[in-house]
Amino acid sequence: MSEPQVFFLDSSQGPGQRFCIFHPADPRSGPERGRVLHIHPFAEEMNKSRRMAALQARQMAAAGFAVLQIDLFGCGDSAGDFGEAGWQDWLADLRQAKSCLDSKCGGASPLWLWGQRVGCLLASELAQQMGDEACNFLFWQPPANGRLLLQQFLRLKLAGSLLEGNAAAAMEALKAQMAAGEVVEIAGYGLSPALAAGLEKATLTPPAGGSGRALFFELASQAGDEVSPALASSAQRWQAAGLRVQTQRIQGPSFWQTSEIEDAPALLSASLQALLMEGAPA
Repeated sequence: MSEPQVFFLDSSQGPGQRFCIFHPADPRSGPERGRVLHIHPFAEEMNKSRRMAALQARQMAAAGFAVLQIDLFGCGDSAGDFGEAGWQDWLADLRQAKSCLDSKCGGASPLWLWGQRVGCLLASELAQQMGDEACNFLFWQPPANGRLLLQQFLRLKLAGSLLEGNAAAAMEALKAQMAAGEVVEIAGYGLSPALAAGLEKATLTPPAGGSGRALFFELASQAGDEVSPALASSAQRWQAAGLRVQTQRIQGPSFWQTSEIEDAPALLSASLQALLMEGAPA
């Protein structure tokens, strides 16, 4: 199996470089099965998810997929501070990362956008900017919209106010700070107005005229066949838009928010098996 290639990508928009890891497709698996662009989750969720993302990327590469992981502006080992990042900065990084992936792979094999949590929202918006290019999606724990994630993140700042029953007033005060152009510090991360505004407007919207595959995976503490109503509703919208949709509930830990680093091996195997199914568009 080819070794991962670690490099820094010079940014065409915004200061500094972006940290990347490219996992070449293992030639022993035959012709390249696909190109995969990984889009990481938000803030501390990214750190908690690094191990799972690395494990999945290696499994994909061994099975014949070329995978590119990128730390977006202000995240991980890339340039900038998190509090300087805006939603459009991240989309610009992803457009450049996709071009980099194409240049390494030739652009002939099927394209997959693999997102987790906020990464799913970025993937759907990126696909809408790609025009008519065929695209497939692998979603881990996709939210219906960014407003839910933003509220969850802001509540970390409001923990004391929640206990005192002043949550509504405290939330309005936070929003007023951001409306005034201030960066708000939350759990060690600065949240810029530009990032908050983009996240609040983001929705899990299928691309117009989509014909690829969309795989929706949801982790739950209990075994079961039914996904949550929210995920089922999102999947139905994507199916109605013309994509071939698969939903699956997986028993395992919510590894992006656990106190210790945890694995969800069932999610890894189910994701890879789904990618290997016949019928992905070329």
